[in-house]
Amino acid sequence: MEYENKLVLAPMVRVGTLPFRLLAADYGADITYAEEIIDHKIIKCERIVNDYIRSTDFVEKGTDNVVFRTCNEEKARVVFQMGTSDAVRALKAAQLVCKDVAAVDINMGCPKSFSVSGGMGAALLTKPDLIHDILTTLRRNIDTPVTCKIRLLKSSQDTVELARRIEKTGVSALAVHGRQVAERPRDPAKWNEIADVVSALTIPVIANGDVFEYDDIQRIKVATGS
Repeated sequence: MEYENKLVLAPMVRVGTLPFRLLAADYGADITYAEEIIDHKIIKCERIVNDYIRSTDFVEKGTDNVVFRTCNEEKARVVFQMGTSDAVRALKAAQLVCKDVAAVDINMGCPKSFSVSGGMGAALLTKPDLIHDILTTLRRNIDTPVTCKIRLLKSSQDTVELARRIEKTGVSALAVHGRQVAERPRDPAKWNEIADVVSALTIPVIANGDVFEYDDIQRIKVATGS
């Protein structure tokens, strides 16, 4: 999995399903993130090969509910994004899917109450020891590349310090959304603070936030150096 100079489809809940990921790839996405799936949910699944549509389905046991669907066509580029607050549970979930995806990503930026109240998403930003535990546990126990996505902290220095700590866990890349937890889409993304992270790390940094038009891709690359 190579992250340098790649166009990446961001993870989007209820949007980043297999058909949309394949469509995005047809339009030039080098890497496509699946929608965030909670560790509890994927652990309840069994892996089933769907010969009818040539897909690999992770189906909730005892139901027909497909929690995650992928296929061989996207195996080299799809990233499974997970919501978790526990290293052991994260590993159990990752081990179930890791051989069918290109990378496993931990969501550390979602500000929604569902994630935060469960200790997931942006709640992890204030728990660097837990972040370290989750990422190092995954890195040591699966061969698939491990990444994570964060948001900006209260100061650029704080964000850089956290990013450096994350880098030391051995992750393959770090995605940074250019807003703080309390900020919303109407607030402009701070590309300059993403640039601070890029300049501080040696691993690839994926810049995220306020990329709406095709021309924005080049603008964010220049502004952040990512």
